[in-house]
Amino acid sequence: MKIFLLKLLLFSVAAITSCRQKEKETKNDFISVVSLIRADVAHVDTSLYSILKMVTYDSLRTDTQYIPREKFKDEAKDFLDIPDLGDKKVARKYKNDPPRYDELLGRVIFKYTPIHPEKEEVKSQELLATPVPGADARINNVIIIREISNRDSFLQKKMLWQMNRSFQIITTAQKPGKPEITTITRVTWNEQPDQ
Repeated sequence: MKIFLLKLLLFSVAAITSCRQKEKETKNDFISVVSLIRADVAHVDTSLYSILKMVTYDSLRTDTQYIPREKFKDEAKDFLDIPDLGDKKVARKYKNDPPRYDELLGRVIFKYTPIHPEKEEVKSQELLATPVPGADARINNVIIIREISNRDSFLQKKMLWQMNRSFQIITTAQKPGKPEITTITRVTWNEQPDQ
Protein backbone atom coordinates (compact mmCIF):
# COMPACT_ATOMS: atom_id res chain seq x y z
CA MET A 1 0.00 0.00 0.00
CA LYS A 2 2.84 2.42 0.90
CA ILE A 3 4.59 1.65 -2.38
CA PHE A 4 1.36 2.33 -4.29
CA LEU A 5 0.89 5.70 -2.53
CA LEU A 6 4.55 6.60 -3.13
CA LYS A 7 4.21 5.79 -6.86
CA LEU A 8 0.97 7.79 -7.03
CA LEU A 9 2.66 10.77 -5.36
CA LEU A 10 5.66 10.63 -7.71
CA PHE A 11 3.37 10.34 -10.74
CA SER A 12 1.34 13.37 -9.57
CA VAL A 13 4.46 15.49 -9.04
CA ALA A 14 5.79 14.50 -12.49
CA ALA A 15 2.44 15.32 -14.15
CA ILE A 16 2.20 18.73 -12.47
CA THR A 17 5.81 19.59 -13.38
CA SER A 18 5.20 18.53 -16.98
CA CYS A 19 2.05 20.69 -17.23
CA ARG A 20 3.84 23.73 -15.81
CA GLN A 21 6.71 23.24 -18.24
CA LYS A 22 4.27 23.07 -21.18
CA GLU A 23 2.56 26.28 -19.97
CA LYS A 24 5.92 28.06 -19.97
CA GLU A 25 6.76 26.72 -23.44
CA THR A 26 3.43 27.85 -24.95
CA LYS A 27 3.53 31.29 -23.28
CA ASN A 28 3.94 33.92 -25.98
CA ASP A 29 4.87 37.53 -25.48
CA PHE A 30 2.98 39.74 -27.92
CA ILE A 31 3.39 43.42 -28.66
CA SER A 32 -0.05 45.02 -28.47
CA VAL A 33 -0.67 46.56 -31.89
CA VAL A 34 -3.86 48.19 -30.61
CA SER A 35 -1.95 49.98 -27.81
CA LEU A 36 0.64 51.30 -30.28
CA ILE A 37 -2.05 52.64 -32.60
CA ARG A 38 -4.07 54.12 -29.72
CA ALA A 39 -0.94 56.04 -28.64
CA ASP A 40 -0.46 57.35 -32.19
CA VAL A 41 -4.15 58.35 -32.40
CA ALA A 42 -3.87 60.18 -29.05
CA HIS A 43 -0.79 62.00 -30.35
CA VAL A 44 -2.62 63.12 -33.51
CA ASP A 45 -5.61 64.16 -31.39
CA THR A 46 -3.44 66.63 -29.46
CA SER A 47 -1.37 67.84 -32.43
CA LEU A 48 -1.79 70.61 -34.96
CA TYR A 49 -1.24 68.40 -38.01
CA SER A 50 -3.37 68.83 -41.12
CA ILE A 51 -5.08 65.49 -41.66
CA LEU A 52 -5.67 64.63 -45.31
CA LYS A 53 -7.85 61.74 -46.51
CA MET A 54 -7.69 60.39 -50.08
CA VAL A 55 -10.04 57.66 -51.29
CA THR A 56 -9.41 56.01 -54.66
CA TYR A 57 -12.22 53.95 -56.19
CA ASP A 58 -11.11 51.15 -58.57
CA SER A 59 -8.19 53.32 -59.76
CA LEU A 60 -10.71 55.50 -61.62
CA ARG A 61 -11.34 58.46 -59.38
CA THR A 62 -9.93 59.91 -56.18
CA ASP A 63 -11.75 62.01 -53.60
CA THR A 64 -9.63 64.17 -51.30
CA GLN A 65 -10.69 65.99 -48.15
CA TYR A 66 -9.28 67.36 -44.91
CA ILE A 67 -10.39 65.60 -41.73
CA PRO A 68 -10.93 67.48 -38.45
CA ARG A 69 -8.91 66.09 -35.52
CA GLU A 70 -12.13 65.09 -33.73
CA LYS A 71 -12.95 62.69 -36.58
CA PHE A 72 -9.48 61.10 -36.82
CA LYS A 73 -10.27 58.33 -34.33
CA ASP A 74 -13.34 57.37 -36.42
CA GLU A 75 -11.15 57.16 -39.52
CA ALA A 76 -8.73 54.85 -37.67
CA LYS A 77 -11.45 52.53 -36.30
CA ASP A 78 -10.47 49.59 -38.54
CA PHE A 79 -7.11 49.50 -36.76
CA LEU A 80 -8.54 50.04 -33.29
CA ASP A 81 -11.09 47.21 -33.73
CA ILE A 82 -8.57 44.41 -34.32
CA PRO A 83 -8.10 41.76 -31.64
CA ASP A 84 -5.79 43.11 -28.93
CA LEU A 85 -3.05 40.56 -28.35
CA GLY A 86 -2.28 42.32 -25.07
CA ASP A 87 -5.42 40.56 -23.75
CA LYS A 88 -4.47 37.02 -22.65
CA LYS A 89 -7.83 35.55 -23.76
CA VAL A 90 -7.28 36.88 -27.27
CA ALA A 91 -3.56 36.00 -27.30
CA ARG A 92 -4.38 32.32 -26.74
CA LYS A 93 -5.89 32.24 -30.24
CA TYR A 94 -2.68 33.47 -31.92
CA LYS A 95 0.85 32.24 -32.34
CA ASN A 96 3.99 34.30 -32.27
CA ASP A 97 6.23 33.45 -35.23
CA PRO A 98 9.95 33.82 -34.43
CA PRO A 99 11.15 37.36 -35.19
CA ARG A 100 13.30 37.62 -38.30
CA TYR A 101 15.64 40.27 -39.62
CA ASP A 102 15.15 41.43 -43.21
CA GLU A 103 18.50 42.75 -44.45
CA LEU A 104 16.97 44.43 -47.50
CA LEU A 105 14.54 46.47 -45.36
CA GLY A 106 16.91 46.78 -42.40
CA ARG A 107 14.00 45.82 -40.15
CA VAL A 108 13.12 43.16 -37.62
CA ILE A 109 9.74 41.60 -38.45
CA PHE A 110 7.41 40.33 -35.75
CA LYS A 111 4.46 38.34 -37.10
CA TYR A 112 1.39 37.07 -35.27
CA THR A 113 -0.98 34.62 -36.97
CA PRO A 114 -4.08 32.79 -35.71
CA ILE A 115 -3.71 29.19 -34.58
CA HIS A 116 -7.01 28.41 -36.39
CA PRO A 117 -7.12 30.86 -39.35
CA GLU A 118 -10.58 29.72 -40.44
CA LYS A 119 -12.04 30.94 -37.12
CA GLU A 120 -10.43 34.39 -37.04
CA GLU A 121 -11.08 37.45 -39.23
CA VAL A 122 -7.61 38.90 -38.66
CA LYS A 123 -5.26 36.60 -40.58
CA SER A 124 -2.03 38.31 -39.58
CA GLN A 125 -0.54 41.19 -37.63
CA GLU A 126 3.01 42.19 -38.54
CA LEU A 127 5.25 44.78 -36.95
CA LEU A 128 8.36 46.10 -38.69
CA ALA A 129 10.91 47.58 -36.32
CA THR A 130 14.27 49.29 -36.69
CA PRO A 131 16.90 47.79 -34.39
CA VAL A 132 18.44 50.39 -32.07
CA PRO A 133 21.80 49.42 -30.51
CA GLY A 134 21.58 49.30 -26.72
CA ALA A 135 17.79 49.90 -26.65
CA ASP A 136 14.48 48.40 -27.67
CA ALA A 137 13.66 48.33 -31.37
CA ARG A 138 11.61 51.26 -32.72
CA ILE A 139 8.42 50.15 -34.47
CA ASN A 140 7.97 51.82 -37.86
CA ASN A 141 5.08 49.99 -39.54
CA VAL A 142 2.17 47.74 -38.70
CA ILE A 143 0.62 45.52 -41.37
CA ILE A 144 -2.73 43.81 -40.77
CA ILE A 145 -4.70 41.51 -43.04
CA ARG A 146 -8.38 40.99 -42.30
CA GLU A 147 -10.78 38.76 -44.26
CA ILE A 148 -14.50 38.22 -43.91
CA SER A 149 -15.89 35.53 -46.15
CA ASN A 150 -19.29 33.90 -46.30
CA ARG A 151 -21.65 32.49 -48.94
CA ASP A 152 -22.89 35.93 -49.96
CA SER A 153 -19.72 37.99 -50.09
CA PHE A 154 -15.98 38.32 -49.65
CA LEU A 155 -14.29 41.28 -47.98
CA GLN A 156 -10.56 41.71 -47.51
CA LYS A 157 -8.75 44.63 -45.90
CA LYS A 158 -5.00 45.03 -46.22
CA MET A 159 -4.04 47.68 -43.71
CA LEU A 160 -0.75 49.54 -43.25
CA TRP A 161 -0.06 51.93 -40.37
CA GLN A 162 3.12 54.00 -40.61
CA MET A 163 3.84 55.23 -37.10
CA ASN A 164 3.52 59.00 -36.69
CA ARG A 165 2.86 59.49 -40.42
CA SER A 166 -0.07 57.86 -42.18
CA PHE A 167 -2.23 54.83 -42.70
CA GLN A 168 -3.66 53.08 -45.72
CA ILE A 169 -6.45 50.53 -46.13
CA ILE A 170 -6.94 48.59 -49.36
CA THR A 171 -10.44 47.13 -49.32
CA THR A 172 -11.44 44.46 -51.81
CA ALA A 173 -15.10 43.41 -51.86
CA GLN A 174 -16.98 41.00 -54.06
CA LYS A 175 -20.54 39.74 -54.13
CA PRO A 176 -21.76 36.76 -56.18
CA GLY A 177 -22.22 37.59 -59.85
CA LYS A 178 -20.76 41.09 -59.46
CA PRO A 179 -17.31 42.46 -60.26
CA GLU A 180 -14.71 42.93 -57.56
CA ILE A 181 -14.54 46.46 -56.13
CA THR A 182 -11.27 47.86 -54.78
CA THR A 183 -11.07 50.99 -52.67
CA ILE A 184 -7.84 52.52 -51.35
CA THR A 185 -8.17 54.85 -48.38
CA ARG A 186 -5.06 56.79 -47.37
CA VAL A 187 -4.94 59.19 -44.42
CA THR A 188 -1.82 61.27 -43.81
CA TRP A 189 -0.88 63.68 -41.05
CA ASN A 190 2.89 63.91 -40.73
CA GLU A 191 4.40 62.89 -44.05
CA GLN A 192 7.96 63.98 -43.35
CA PRO A 193 11.06 61.77 -43.36
CA ASP A 194 12.45 60.85 -39.95
CA GLN A 195 15.00 63.30 -38.64
